[in-house]
Amino acid sequence: MPFGMQASAEGCSRRQSSLCGAQSSRSKLYANAVKGIPGMGAFSRSYLQDRTGEPIPNEIIGATENLRLSLISDKPGLVEFLGSHRVVVSLHIGPSVAVDCRRAGQRHRGTTIHGDLEIIPPHLGGVWEIKSRDTALVIGLKLRVLERVVEESGGDPRRLQVFNRFQARDPQIEHIGWALKAEMENGYPSGRSYMDALATGLATRIVRSHSSLARPHRPMKAAMPGRKLKAVLGYIEDNLGRDLGLGEIAAAAGLSVSHFKTLFRKSLGMPPHQYLLRRRVERAAIQLRNGSMAIGQIALENGFCHQSHLALHTRRVLGLTPQELRDT
Repeated sequence: MPFGMQASAEGCSRRQSSLCGAQSSRSKLYANAVKGIPGMGAFSRSYLQDRTGEPIPNEIIGATENLRLSLISDKPGLVEFLGSHRVVVSLHIGPSVAVDCRRAGQRHRGTTIHGDLEIIPPHLGGVWEIKSRDTALVIGLKLRVLERVVEESGGDPRRLQVFNRFQARDPQIEHIGWALKAEMENGYPSGRSYMDALATGLATRIVRSHSSLARPHRPMKAAMPGRKLKAVLGYIEDNLGRDLGLGEIAAAAGLSVSHFKTLFRKSLGMPPHQYLLRRRVERAAIQLRNGSMAIGQIALENGFCHQSHLALHTRRVLGLTPQELRDT
């Protein structure tokens, strides 16, 4: 979900007058978004969360001149987003979530899994109904950065239209998001030029793959079909704490182990066991940074035998010990 502030629908009397003045537009957006949609809006209005274009302080990881990065989490219910002047890229992280979204006159329903992207053009609002807690890494990128990319490539920025994407997959954007998070959480050790390069890389990817100026591309040959890959990634994400074998994961895709290993590597650029290990480390790192759970318990919940086993792999993958992750 996009970033912003959270408030109950009946809490207008407790808001500042400027927020109360915007209630009418919120209500119209909500009414238009759910109109004629069976089942949407079935949650109590007390579960409605209003999200504006600005994140609240405790959600912000970091910001630069060109972008802002937030880690947000919404509880089950309705989430209403009024839109932002930035291009919003939302990367779902963690367990799979059933989502029903209404945006730009379209309805999108399905299960969002780890790594799924939403790309929301500037000034576009929407309403989501989520069935369980949803967590997302959200980037707000200034439109001017995309326009500059178009200008520098000899194009006309007036022809640029960012596409509205829901449950898209884009490994390059996913990698940029995690790189931004690591750089910001570690105090920007690589400096401004690195952050500018990441912002430009993100803008370039959006322009070339998710806009009216996108270049035609040929799908990767012999890769795993999209539905099978989604099923596999969702199965892995929902069972990170278990002792998963390759045969069990391959069965989720209805493939033999040998065929599964080949297609998985062609699809994600790494073998299944490496992806599984990286996801366990990444989830453990988030829990270490955001919670007070004992390190040993975090290790067990993410499929590691003990705390030392977790420490071995956090050093290999992230270059930090569990305690260093907790202290950042």
